[in-house]
Amino acid sequence: MAKFAANLSMLFTEVDFLDRFEAAAKAGFKGVEYLFPYDFEAAEIRKRLDDNGLTQVLFNLPAGDWGAGERGIACHPDRVEEFRSGVDKAIAYAKVLGNTQVNCLAGIQPEGVSDDQARQTLVENLRFAAEKLAAEGILLIAEPINTRDIPGFFLNRTAQALALFDEVGSNNLKLQYDIYHMQIMEGDLAPTIEANLARIAHVQLADNPGRHEPGTGEINYPFLFAHLDRLGYDGWIGCEYKPRAGTQEGLGWLDGVR
Repeated sequence: MAKFAANLSMLFTEVDFLDRFEAAAKAGFKGVEYLFPYDFEAAEIRKRLDDNGLTQVLFNLPAGDWGAGERGIACHPDRVEEFRSGVDKAIAYAKVLGNTQVNCLAGIQPEGVSDDQARQTLVENLRFAAEKLAAEGILLIAEPINTRDIPGFFLNRTAQALALFDEVGSNNLKLQYDIYHMQIMEGDLAPTIEANLARIAHVQLADNPGRHEPGTGEINYPFLFAHLDRLGYDGWIGCEYKPRAGTQEGLGWLDGVR
């Protein structure tokens, strides 16, 4: 049976961030994820988790200036030291919050940086992060993201990501498979998941088009949930979607699948 985590960067935004933990628990979620914890004290977030019986499932490594449009710096050759400092910061938060995996956003390929430069920088940064996180018992994951929502995002297809992971050569690096992003970029969702299940550590969802809740678009989520069950996937599924008409109003899709 699937385990669903509320993505608090997109769900329950009707209330302030720290109040979303209680809202998620009241809606029946047992786990939470979000983009970043760094604007808040780790101890305060941990208190919200404990008060509401929630598991901290996932957050991202620091990803540059998000407000200015940056979407990760792991492929930026001139920001390697900043990336490495971010790994240390993520470890400090993860040890307090108790989550055992963090996601790396590859970033938008910088202007003037060749494909080979961006790839080599990303490989070296992932290798560094995977080793550093492994020493703390934390898994590194990375996700391909569609280039319609984030033009120029360097890591954007499943095969590309896995080939790059092979080059990294770490057993502490796995795939975050976002169904929404991969429906846009390549489709063929069920066979891709099945072929690569052993390398998938986390799944995220949203429907397409619109990035709203399951049942609002073209993706056959009842089939995919049953497919994941048949395959024996036992990880979390992060609900990273934009509610079409309010979070609570859009949770009906969860009936019967959790």
